[in-house]
Amino acid sequence: MAFPRIGASDLRGIMAYPPTPAKPNAGDIDARDTVDLDETERMIKQLLRDGVDSIATNGTLGEMATLTLEEWKAFASVVVETVRAHDPDFPLFIGATTLNTRDTIDRMRFLRDIDAPGVLLGRPMWSEMTAKTMIRFYQDVAEAVPDLAICVYDNTAAFRGIIPTEVYEALSRIPQVVAVKYAGGAAIGFRYHNDLQAVGDRIKLFPIECIWFFAYSLYGERVPGCWSTTATCGPEPVLYLRDVLLANDLTEGRWIAERILWAHEPFIVSRDFPEFARYNIQLERLRYEAAGYIKPGPSRPPYYMDLLPEQHVESTLEHVRRWQQVRQEVAERLKARAATTA
Repeated sequence: MAFPRIGASDLRGIMAYPPTPAKPNAGDIDARDTVDLDETERMIKQLLRDGVDSIATNGTLGEMATLTLEEWKAFASVVVETVRAHDPDFPLFIGATTLNTRDTIDRMRFLRDIDAPGVLLGRPMWSEMTAKTMIRFYQDVAEAVPDLAICVYDNTAAFRGIIPTEVYEALSRIPQVVAVKYAGGAAIGFRYHNDLQAVGDRIKLFPIECIWFFAYSLYGERVPGCWSTTATCGPEPVLYLRDVLLANDLTEGRWIAERILWAHEPFIVSRDFPEFARYNIQLERLRYEAAGYIKPGPSRPPYYMDLLPEQHVESTLEHVRRWQQVRQEVAERLKARAATTA
């Protein structure tokens, strides 16, 4: 039986979640070629050059739900080729979530054939899945395409509820499952604790960057990394968080964790997640455009940019302004630390 070339022990640091860059015509319902492949290549190269530790694509903000099959194939191919040229063993997970097992397997086989090492995989969500159905789904796809590593995409809004602890324990027994994009910004508590105990060291439960400090403070190397969508607004703050935490400098880790939380205070995701989930795609596009690290382009139908409520636009732009300030603070901090040790 084939096995993936990425294991849980290969995963630590920052798992970046970039979008799928769009051409200016992406909002046109008649457009069928909306992926900006040149910007895709540039974006991936930039993230690799700046030092993220792994990349996952085509979740919610990567617009898995709005891409045509051919657009997704073109995007996935460019991402895989770009990453492979950098490092064939770099941890990369391409999203392949669909509404059913057969389509998901077909997409996974395409990823295998273009030499992708891993897949980011949510679960079918038309009907809410029971615990037994969740387990069977991941067992089926892992058996069908055994040479792809699986990062489980846990999104309570998109996939209609949590993954129960007994499911996590079962998933950790599937050799292909190596990590989880763990849901939510309030994950550190009984649920996370119980899930972490259930999976042991077999898979990594990565929390969002905003709460990684708290998880690492409690569990240390059992939580050696986090996922970050904000890295694509400029990754310096999360990279600094990584460097100080993995050096076990909790004093400096607390400082940057507090600054990251401060930057997120205006963003609706930190105050009302169900409301954020209604506008997730557009809000992510808005903040990436404002940050200027990449060129995301417009979102695709039916999630039009002009349907964003004005109060969400204003709060998102304030979040970006704060993030830019934290980026500058990190640059100054690094300069001061370098001068001290020189």
